[in-house]
Amino acid sequence: MNDKTDMNDTTDKPAVFTDTHTHLADPLLTERAAEVIRQADGAGVRRFIVPSANRGDWKAVSDLAADNIIPAFGIHPWWAGGTSERQDLDSLADYLAGHPQAWVGEIGLDYLRASDDAQRQRQRGLLAAQLQLAGDYRRPFVLHNVRSTADLLVLLKQYRNPCGGIVHAFSGSLEEAAAFCKLGLKIGIGSLLLNPQAKKARRAAAELPLEHIVLETDSPYMSEGGTPADISRIAEIVCGLRGIGLPELSAATERNVDGLLAFSSAV
Repeated sequence: MNDKTDMNDTTDKPAVFTDTHTHLADPLLTERAAEVIRQADGAGVRRFIVPSANRGDWKAVSDLAADNIIPAFGIHPWWAGGTSERQDLDSLADYLAGHPQAWVGEIGLDYLRASDDAQRQRQRGLLAAQLQLAGDYRRPFVLHNVRSTADLLVLLKQYRNPCGGIVHAFSGSLEEAAAFCKLGLKIGIGSLLLNPQAKKARRAAAELPLEHIVLETDSPYMSEGGTPADISRIAEIVCGLRGIGLPELSAATERNVDGLLAFSSAV
């Protein structure tokens, strides 16, 4: 796909980006936070969305919150079914009430890590509760999906959220992407592109309409030693696949992020 429309509107603008999924609160990054932020700035990455995995992460993530660092509080599906889940959900509601700019995440389903139907059911119950909270507090969400698209779509239709969200680390088909986009979600294109064999991710990056794409690293995971500065490499690959320049990609993806942020900033 070639997106060379409106190039005159973007060629004079600097190519700046948001990393829509970076675990800045992880010790691998926080131990050298100043260096990580400096490198990101040098690569044109000026804004960060920082998800959490469980209640133990929330304080560290909240401490990072700033104008350009948006926290996300949630319970990852790997922690579904814990003995304190009800308390965790109550605490999540408190965090959302106390952090008007915060998103909900990282939430979702991971059937690769679900050993049986009962565990999958626990994951679905946890996700439903968090989607309900996202709707109640009018927040976008960050969605984890591993081998669970059909059930995710069922729950997303049941808990429709006008604030939308991001399907993080997308690796599915164009048909799956279209189904998520129809529900108002953006597609997170990220470090999978650094692997030349990631054919589905590269096809999504090449062919999805730009209005549905955001960029991410999932640092420090997905690639060894990964940091938010890797957005520059990811962006260059996307531009090469699409035949466009960095300013055009920057303008489109930042507009997409701005649209999501508008919901939480309006709370």
